[in-house]
Amino acid sequence: MSTAVPRQVDSAKKTCRIITLLQERGPVGVTELATELGISKSTVHGHLATLTDTGLVVKEDHAYRLSLEFLSTAESVKSWVANPDTVREQVRELAATTGEVVHFGAKEGDHVVYLEKGKGGSAVQTVSSVGDRMPLHSTSLGKAILGELPSAQVDEIVTETTFTERTPHTITDAETLHQELETTASRGYAIDDEENILGVRCIGTPVNVSGTGGIGALSISGPARRITDERISSELQDQLVQTANVIEVNSLYSSS
Repeated sequence: MSTAVPRQVDSAKKTCRIITLLQERGPVGVTELATELGISKSTVHGHLATLTDTGLVVKEDHAYRLSLEFLSTAESVKSWVANPDTVREQVRELAATTGEVVHFGAKEGDHVVYLEKGKGGSAVQTVSSVGDRMPLHSTSLGKAILGELPSAQVDEIVTETTFTERTPHTITDAETLHQELETTASRGYAIDDEENILGVRCIGTPVNVSGTGGIGALSISGPARRITDERISSELQDQLVQTANVIEVNSLYSSS
């Protein structure tokens, strides 16, 4: 039995591409958008007029930018995983307590997406930003989430994973990743051992919110010389789990 492929709407794809370009570049003019997309200026202008009329895009002088309506959309999407106010508060508090970088993220497809970030007083400079997409196989967030999924779903994800080698320490095959996930389950937390950035280690734990059905994860990142196994076992693991519990409880309460 053949499975029909849904028909794609070309005009909708152009609109989505315009939104993406506005997100990446900020205020952009019609001519620049038309050149980038390889379509006529009149077509671009028609899409922009529709987006402006719906309140998703704002025209300023001769350029267009995304409207603040996307802030409301983003907060709504975040609430599918956990209460965004609680997440923001707890991420910042944990960052202040540990002095390190703290991320909260959720799985989307074969990546984990950063939904919140906090920086402590001793935090290293990182290029990560809210909205960034990172691999599941090489991040503590991703491994923590994979550890909470049914085995059949994990097998499917791992089979389709492109094991991009980001550093010499990155896991690059399915068998090693499965072994790492078993280790993660036995010790109760996930580790990114300089697998994305040389010299940076991360510890991650899952965040399960039964009221929303969401599965997210929380991580602490810092220089390898500070994120030692001893500090993880004596300090960071407990702090991470306690913060995850607060997010879970408050998100569950707010969704009831």
